[in-house]
Amino acid sequence: MSLKYLYILAFLFLSTGLFAQDPADDLLSGFENKATRDYATNAFKSPRVINGNSMEMLPFGVLDFRILHRFGEISGGGYELFGLDQASMRMGLDYGFNKNLMAGIGRSTFHKEVDGFVKYRILWQSKGKVNIPISLIWASGMMVNGLKEPVQNVETTFSRRISYYHQLIIGRKFSDRFSLQVSPILVHQNITQSIVDPNDVFAVGIGGRWKFTKRVALTWDGYITTNKFANDLKRIPLSLGVDIETGGHVFQLHISNSTGMNERAFLLDQNGDWTAGNIRLGFNISRWFQIQNRKI
Repeated sequence: MSLKYLYILAFLFLSTGLFAQDPADDLLSGFENKATRDYATNAFKSPRVINGNSMEMLPFGVLDFRILHRFGEISGGGYELFGLDQASMRMGLDYGFNKNLMAGIGRSTFHKEVDGFVKYRILWQSKGKVNIPISLIWASGMMVNGLKEPVQNVETTFSRRISYYHQLIIGRKFSDRFSLQVSPILVHQNITQSIVDPNDVFAVGIGGRWKFTKRVALTWDGYITTNKFANDLKRIPLSLGVDIETGGHVFQLHISNSTGMNERAFLLDQNGDWTAGNIRLGFNISRWFQIQNRKI
């Protein structure tokens, strides 16, 4: 066989190797996938769905500056510019200490409350080397009422201003488009507005996210509670929002029937009646800052 035919055969062999998929490569690829561990990320684009905590955590070294803004009730009509003449807000700072631990602090104009919380990830949904079907997160927080007289005709002490909560978040990212979570929560307030109001309120939240495009997603959360409004399903806290990702920002437009934006406020205070138009327009803005990088 002449040398030129050997060159032709060598070229055909190399071309086949470059442009055809070898079955052995499929086997090797499958082995590599099983040898690695792929974690579910971006189930939600924020550590909060709308009102409540989400299954998402801040990355290590990231500081999240968050502004939550909510207007008055739409039912106010044109005189109140459909709620735009009134507003309440919460400003907060959250920080990721590592991939499984974050904490935050904030202050609300509603009841002038200061709140703080800690979130810890117990399980992280993954596949490959280790298959875990869900993410499991624990969150605990405390709120301090800043009003001069939180409860009328009752002596004000610091301990009587305090409320706190404990929450378990069970979530799963089913696909790149759809995520869903269930979050039972217990809220305790040291003093109530009335003797008929319970100090402890249990609730179960359901939150979800459906991603329409690369940067736009529909989000929702709602809570079934055991407080005094539990029998009035028209007043349970419900929120619906649209998340828009713009570089380092996440901008969310939403409607909600709750005024307060911490766990005590939207679970224990009276919320608006959806059927009567007692809902509020609002927006949340989140801006991330990389404060610390992990050393390699």
